[in-house]
Amino acid sequence: MSELDFQLPPRPQDALLIEGYASLFGVPDRSGDVVRPGAFSSSIARRDQPMLLQHKSSAVIGHWVRVVEDARGLFVRGLIESATGRAAIETGLSGLSIGFRPQVWTSRLEGGRLLVKIELIEISLVQEPMLETARFRVVAG
Repeated sequence: MSELDFQLPPRPQDALLIEGYASLFGVPDRSGDVVRPGAFSSSIARRDQPMLLQHKSSAVIGHWVRVVEDARGLFVRGLIESATGRAAIETGLSGLSIGFRPQVWTSRLEGGRLLVKIELIEISLVQEPMLETARFRVVAG
């Protein structure tokens, strides 16, 4: 199992702790892409994926304290520290989406790709994720 797991620092009083799945193995997204187990293993070892809002590089809203591949998919836990991020969640934002570059993949007959190895660039909180079931929940805050 590949994982990124930091010591959880003291949580600022106004921070929100969230967790959920940013990707699920074997489940096609809206474009037909399917991620294979193990696809993230080498890139999550780098421990440098920012937490963004809607894939905007200028909108860092917190940081990930845990990123791990488990049997189901890419599980993430993070702290939302910005007022913008907290406000977005209060208005119903609940989606997760990965920004990535495919490194090893094959075409699927049904359309899309089977993603075997992925360079994970960032993980965003989004309104409409490509993988409909990629969602997070607020754990504390």
